[in-house]
Amino acid sequence: MKLLDVQGLTIYFGGLAALRDVSFHVDEGEIVSLIGPNGAGKTTVFNLMTGFLRPTRGRVFYRGRDLGGSPGHEASRRGIARTFQKTEVFPEVTVLTGVLIGLHKAARAPVWDVLLGTRRKRAHEERVADRAREIIGFVGLAGKEGEVARNLAYGDLRLLEIAVALAADPELLLLDEPTAGMNPEETRRVTYLIGQIRAKGVTVLLVEHDMNVVMGISDRVVVLDHGEKIAEGVPDEIRQNADVIRAYLGAGFAGGTRGGTAVAGARGPASSGGERLRPAGEPVETPQKPSAAGRGPGGSARPC
Repeated sequence: MKLLDVQGLTIYFGGLAALRDVSFHVDEGEIVSLIGPNGAGKTTVFNLMTGFLRPTRGRVFYRGRDLGGSPGHEASRRGIARTFQKTEVFPEVTVLTGVLIGLHKAARAPVWDVLLGTRRKRAHEERVADRAREIIGFVGLAGKEGEVARNLAYGDLRLLEIAVALAADPELLLLDEPTAGMNPEETRRVTYLIGQIRAKGVTVLLVEHDMNVVMGISDRVVVLDHGEKIAEGVPDEIRQNADVIRAYLGAGFAGGTRGGTAVAGARGPASSGGERLRPAGEPVETPQKPSAAGRGPGGSARPC
């Protein structure tokens, strides 16, 4: 089932076409990678999906409904969350507070409970805090709840950004270069985490330049070059595609992933919801497609 359907997306900046007639789709439960050289238009696609930009032409459908250039908060309300190339978290707050900010939808309480400070309000706050700690453990930051964000190592800061995005309870998670600037061990952790996120029923669309990550984790790959789609297919098709090799991968990449990143739970359909969250690094079972019975309100199986 198509979760996201991009049709003929085009945007001009002045007389320059940043995207020209780009079409692709993302099925529910997939991990799809959007790749291409710098300036190909990958982040522009994310910005159009999430209301940062409005297309000159073309449409983006989410669960069959036209996003129609909706503002970012509307995309979030419909179940889309994203991260950014440059990490966007509040640097002066703790890890726990940062995730609590992401849980703003779940943190709402009745007005009179807030004004009177009732026992029900306090119990609700405790439940929300427990959920924040659960997400923090899921991404691999357990024990760092009290650390201020600006003091985190770079890899942990990127994990915090993913945690904040997951706190929004998304059905579709857009990850913009999640492993950029990371060392091999940090890359392995994030790649494994993406597999766990999909195993919980969240569909993932990511922009990524690390081809070992892309080829190891993706169900399908969409390739852009100079604002146009030049290829789409499964990883094996993409690594053999002459246009992709010429425009982006280079001849040395054909036939293999230079020691690619195989990730348990990453490729293949997503598993049903309702499982407990696992700390990062714990093995996941072979994932299965989320069943209707195992999904939460609105038909989603979320990480929390």
